[in-house]
Parts: sequence; structure tokens; C-alpha cells
Amino acid sequence: MSVVSIGPYAFEAADRESAFHGNRLLYIGWDRHLLFCAPHCFPFPPAMRMRDVVENVLPGVYGYHPDFARIDWSRVEWLRGSEPWQPDLDRTLEENGLGHKAVIRFRTPGLDGIAGSCS
Repeated sequence: MSVVSIGPYAFEAADRESAFHGNRLLYIGWDRHLLFCAPHCFPFPPAMRMRDVVENVLPGVYGYHPDFARIDWSRVEWLRGSEPWQPDLDRTLEENGLGHKAVIRFRTPGLDGIAGSCS
């Protein structure tokens, strides 16, 4: 079913960047691991390094999944939106081109959820 807008919004969006005190929303999803049904959304400062996200944030979010400890981060396939993308882990989120409400996903070859079930 398609949706047609009948006019412009008459109010400021609640999730605009200026509402997050210098942070930007970043959505992160782990493909083929539907134990996590949707990407997680985080408010991060643009100056945060991508390595800090991978090493300090993702373990707290995804670490209880049995596949997480087995991830070979050198083989991870990254996507920005639906396009292949290779982040520079030593650069900031902003330097990696991640703006407000960007969506990134990662795939872990050979790890497809509990007993290969994608869960």
C-alpha cells in the first residue's frame, strides 16, 4: 500500500539531530541473527571512533549471543544501508561518513545464528 503526503509537516521532527545534545543517532544491525529482531539505535558523538563502537559498545549489546565471541572481525562484511561499505575503525563516525540516523549492518561469514537457524 502506498502512502501519499497531503502536505509538509507543520511541526519540527522530534528525532532531529539538534535534540540529541551533540550526538547523532546510529542504527546498527547484525544480519542473520534474528535473536535481535531489528537494528539497535544509539546516540553517539560524531567524534567517537568506529573502533570504540566495535570494541566497547557491540559486546554489551550482542555479546550474550553464542556467535558473538566467535566473530573474526577481520572477515566481517559491513553494509551502509544496503550497500557494501568498509569502515576505517581508527576514524571517527563522522570521518566514516555516518550522519544522523545512518544505518549500518554487519555480516559474519560462517556464523548464521544458533545452529545455523539465523536466530
